[in-house]
Amino acid sequence: MTVIVGNPRKRNKYRNKPTGGFASKKEAARYAELLLLQSAGEIRNLRTQVRYEIIPKQDGERAAHYVADFVYDTPIGGWDVQMTVVEDAKGFRTADYVLKRKLMLHVHCIRIQEV
Repeated sequence: MTVIVGNPRKRNKYRNKPTGGFASKKEAARYAELLLLQSAGEIRNLRTQVRYEIIPKQDGERAAHYVADFVYDTPIGGWDVQMTVVEDAKGFRTADYVLKRKLMLHVHCIRIQEV
């Protein structure tokens, strides 16, 4: 007799479908868009999965981090002045994400752009 434990075809918690090394189709599609913008010279220094510390390590506790989906530089007027953009490809806002978004603004003065 064969006993199957768990569902081998279990869906992801938020029904996202990993695609091309990214956590979701939406994230993979946004990466493709950002690559086009970078090749056109509209953005620079595109990075993925950039980690920010939002609460430092404390006695008996680990540090808390926020991992941005995308970080890139965009010009303000021209490339003499540029702004760093932190983006998150969101399909569903969890309570953890909302708290981390608020901590990013408070600790690093970074407002996350959601796409």
